[in-house]
Order: sequence, then C-alpha cells, then structure tokens
Amino acid sequence: MAAETHCPYCALQCAMTLTPTDAASATVATGAAPAAPVTVAGRDFPTNRGGLCKKGWTSAELLAAPSRLTAPLVRDADGALRETTWDAALDLVADRLRDIRSQHGADAVGVFGGGGLTNEKAYLLGKFARLALGTSRIDYNGRYCMSSAAAAGNRAFGIDRGLPFPLTDLDDAETILLLGTNVAETMPPFIGHLSGAQAAGGLVVVDPRRTATARLVDDGQGLHVQPAPGTDLMLLLGLAHVVIAERLVDDAYVAGRTTGFAALRRSVAQWWPERVQSVTGVPAATVRAIARRLASGGRTYILTGRGVEQHVDGTDTATAAINLALLLGLPGRPGSGYGTLTGQGNGQGGREHGQKCDQLPGYRKITDPAARAHVARVWGVDASEIPGPGLPAIELLGSLGRPDGVRALLVHGSNLVVSSPNVAEVRRGIERLELLVVCDFVLSETAALADVVLPVLQWAEEEGTMTNLEGRVIRRRPALAPPAGARDELWILHELAMRLGSTADFDTDPEAVFEELRLASEGGIADYSGIDYALLDSGAEAFWPFPRGGTGSPRLFAERFHHDDGLARLVAVAPRTGARPAPSPDELTLVTGRLLEHYQSGAQTRRVPELLGAQPDARAAIHPATAARLGIADDEPVEVRNERGTVRCRARLTTDIRPDAVFLPFHYGDEQAANLLTSDAVDPISSMPEFKANLVRVTRLVETGAES
Repeated sequence: MAAETHCPYCALQCAMTLTPTDAASATVATGAAPAAPVTVAGRDFPTNRGGLCKKGWTSAELLAAPSRLTAPLVRDADGALRETTWDAALDLVADRLRDIRSQHGADAVGVFGGGGLTNEKAYLLGKFARLALGTSRIDYNGRYCMSSAAAAGNRAFGIDRGLPFPLTDLDDAETILLLGTNVAETMPPFIGHLSGAQAAGGLVVVDPRRTATARLVDDGQGLHVQPAPGTDLMLLLGLAHVVIAERLVDDAYVAGRTTGFAALRRSVAQWWPERVQSVTGVPAATVRAIARRLASGGRTYILTGRGVEQHVDGTDTATAAINLALLLGLPGRPGSGYGTLTGQGNGQGGREHGQKCDQLPGYRKITDPAARAHVARVWGVDASEIPGPGLPAIELLGSLGRPDGVRALLVHGSNLVVSSPNVAEVRRGIERLELLVVCDFVLSETAALADVVLPVLQWAEEEGTMTNLEGRVIRRRPALAPPAGARDELWILHELAMRLGSTADFDTDPEAVFEELRLASEGGIADYSGIDYALLDSGAEAFWPFPRGGTGSPRLFAERFHHDDGLARLVAVAPRTGARPAPSPDELTLVTGRLLEHYQSGAQTRRVPELLGAQPDARAAIHPATAARLGIADDEPVEVRNERGTVRCRARLTTDIRPDAVFLPFHYGDEQAANLLTSDAVDPISSMPEFKANLVRVTRLVETGAES
C-alpha cells in the first residue's frame, strides 16, 4: 500500500509517495545492489509542488544498501566489531553506563543528538538523558547549523522560527536578498519560489562563490555580490548605514514596533560604503544600489543561511541582517519579511523539544523555575530531579575522556568525526572514551569507532512527525517493514531506561510520545498542544505555535513580536577586534559547503551509487590565477593544510571562487574530511563553530612515482 510521507533529507521536507515494489526482497544480477523496495513519486506540497531533487528521487536506493546494519555490533577483545543479540548489546551498554555513573557521576555520561531525528525521538532523547541517565551533558548537531540564527532571532524577536511565514509567500516577491545560502544545490525545489524576484530583476545573492544559486541572476535577473569570506557583517552594517543616511528607514514602523534605534544608528555611522568596499571588496556603488533596491517599497524579503552564520561572529551577523529588515519595516508586513533557512530535515523541531543543553520541551529555558515545574509535572517527577544546563556541543566534545569530563557518549543521528570542527581533536577525544555507543543504520565513520553499534530504522520504516523550515509540523508514515534486526530508537530508549532502573515512562508508540510532547510543550514558545496525529492526518496545516483549542500560526509578527512588550529589538553590533587572524601572503581562506548530490556528512548519499558516481570524492575549488601562482594544474593532487590537519584531494580550477579563497565540500571522511581544517573556536553567544573562514595553505602534492 502506498504511503504519503516526506523526503529524508533537507528541511524543505518535500512531499513524496512511496509505493512498495514486488522486488522488495529481490536482488538484481550478481554483484549489483539489491533492488529498491519502494518507488518514489513526488507529491504536491507547498514547498516542492511535486518536484524532488536528485537526492529525493534516489532516496529509496538507500533502503536496500548492502551496507545496511541489521544486527547490533559489539567490539570484541581483538578490536573487531562482531554481531550480537539485542539483549546482549543492551545489557552491556546498561552495565557499562551504571559503572561509569557510579564511579564518576551522572555527568560522566553524555548524549549527542541530531537534527534529523523525528520530534518524538528528539523529545524522548532529551527526557532519557535527564531522567534515565540523570545527566546534563546533552547537545546535538544543530549547534553546528542553526544556533547563531536562533540566538539572533530570540534576542530580536523573542522567538526562533526559521521562516516566520509560509515559503509560498516568496512567490510574489519583487526583491529577495539571499545571504550565504546556495539553495539551488542544497534544496533545489526552493528555487521555484524565487521566480517572481528573478522576473523583477530583484534577486540579490551574496556569496564568495559563484554558485548555482548565484548563476540564477544571469541575464539581468538580479545581482551576485562576492564579498571576501568572513566580511558579511561589515557588508550588512554598510547596508544599514545607507538606509539610515539616505532616509530610507520606515520611520513609523521603527518608532511603533521596535526599540534600540538610537544605539543602532550610532553603531553603523562608521560603516560608510567606501569603507565597506575597502574591507569586503564590494564596490561602494553596489552597496548603495542594494540598499536602495531593498527600500524600494515592493514585496521584499531578506533570507540568511549558514554561509553568514557559521562564524565566530555568526550571531552578530544574523542580528545585523535582522536589523536591516527591521529598519525597512519588513517583518510582519504583508508580502515582505525576514527569515533564515533551516538546513537539516528536522532542524527546526529538533531544537525545540529538549536536545539542546539549555532547553526543555516547548523551547523552554532549563533555568526557568516555572518551565522546570511544568515539564516535571508532565514527566511525573520533582523539578529537582531535572539537571540544570549542560555544555554546548564543542565544549561537550572537548570534555570527552577528560578526568572531569564525559567518559561515555551515546550518539543518535550524527556523524561526529566528519561533521564536527577540528575533527582530529574530536577523534582523539573519542579514543579517550571508556564507552562509545552509536545508533545508526549504516556503519558511518563515527559508528566504525564505536564500542557498541545499535542498528535503527530509516525514514520509510518509521512513524512520527517532523517540523520543516516554515515551522510546519508534518507526518512521517512508514511504507514498509524494517529489517528484522533493526529497532526504533524509541524502543531502544525504553529498553535502556528499564535496564537502568528509571521509573519514568518511556513509551515506544510514536503517537503516545507525541501526546506527551504536546503536554510538555503547552504554554511554551514552541507550543504544539493543539496539534495531534488526527489533525495532521486530515491534511490540515499545522504551524506552531498552535495552542490547545486555538489555531496555527503560519505568519508571525503581523501585530506584535514575542517579547513581553510586543516590540522587536534593534541590537547594535560591531566587528570584534581579533575575532579571526588576517591571512599571510601564502594563505587562502577556506570556505566549506555542500554539493548538489550529497547531504551533510555523506553517510547516506555516499551509499547511493548514482550520487557517489557523480561526486565520488572531494575536490578543492581554486581560482585559475591562484593555481597558476601555486604551480597547480586542474585535476592535480593537492594538500590543503593548516596547524589542525591536512586534506588530500584533487584540484578543480574554476573562476567561480575568489582568488583569495579555496572551497571544499564537507561530505567526505578520512583524509578528505574538510573539518580536519576548521576551527573549534566558537561564537560567544551561540557556541557556533567557525566553519566558513579558516586559513589554509594549498600545495601541489607529488604522487609516489610521479615526476615533481
């Protein structure tokens, strides 16, 4: 029977229909991969309108991947991972966790979650960490994705929802400013929503690379701006300067709906366009032209992505983009707005219900006594039993194996040794652990290092809900039965909690877990209490906040913002001296990012033959002029290195990159892991690592047996 569900990849959550095939258990010719057990068809849905990208169309192939895990693995005395029974694996994990907690305390156990988990799994994982394990040491890979945008949104608006309006609102836009996002490759169906701005010549793309998204402005359909990497904050300050200096501010909006204008005006006074040009490389005339276009009075949107947020000043950069939007009166104005593009499939829902080290369900602060009391009532415990705030991801990983740090780590939905910054240091931390337990459906690079690997379900085999980049809650429905040896993570958490002697309830039924999530979120910022499976099954739209007995909120900010006084905050920000070192003459700035064919750490897409065949390995994109100076030819092997590590790959010469930069995709592991080179320095507000502006040297690599 066909199942209506959604794509397993990005936060568009494109709708698809999965139909089981007669060849579900058959294999093709010897040596070939098993036949896909379902066929994929695009389904009409506001984000994708029936379309899918390469990843979506090929997603069924992963269900039949030969590398699929179907039995628990335990590392034996010889260091090899061997299959075992579920009882043996879970008993071992529970025994080791008890011993470590007994010797070193509850915070010696850590949990690392993921932005691809369903809402139900994310919620129960947070509850499991705090009640069954008693630890505060939980965080998730969304810290690498949305933390700066979330921090900026919370302090400006009092709420963090990626898009505070439906994606279809963009269709009629006349001007869209895209900052640091390559939607044409990361979420291709998105570009259908840019056609109005393209036709009006108002699509403005800010990116140091000439990406597929930047090429959308060819033929006079907009403008591509290539600032020096790491200078987005200064560009945004310059745009705000022009808006104020040329009296383009929406004065009535700023006076009636915001606070902080005087301080903001003083803070941007020193960022006149010519100074911005000297720092960013963007011509002063272009800075003025962009500001005037944004203030032209038409339907205008400002959208940010990871390219401007994954920095040590990412929160301030996202804040500067929000300030610009508020000066122009965009948020809450019909036909206009500001938003940030969530990347991971459940990046929005995954950060709302308890995976973050400082939050409880409903986007509640874990330090708030009222929030703690509410969640404690739902959980049936005393509020004192809920630990306080823990450590954000980089601090958590930095504590691995330390005397007073985390000695056992449970990983759910994350590939740490590919996706984390300063990967070599993360690997060293993992080697110091007394216990590493990884839940995954393939042997990812992180799972390959584990003491215990627990095989879990894939998206087409599980029931649950997801929350997409619009704040729209949607249903994930199973299309086929999982392999006999794989288990749902709700079941795994239940079994471990029982073995650890927890008296809290850990239900294994997704709908029952969602019902509990509804209660726990009720009254919080991310209130899901008015949503249930019956509502979602009816096809009704469900945008949070959706209070019990009320309606959903597809568009926020029409009348007020979510601070107590209803006003948005204009927050003065400025570049921090010494935030990042200046490059020496022989250094380039490393920019990392995605490819069309791959997703995140590549643990899934590198197992799909068509996708891997199209992009089998990492390539370092270098400008031809830079390559000539360095004596590098196209397709030659190179080393990209700094004090943290070395990446070995081949060069790809292209004028799409600035001469002072080099681009590496982050989808590959081992010696091609781009994050061997990235810094674990973090934004002081969001704890977002510096992924996008690290200094490296690139040299030609002489292969063994080759002439120098």
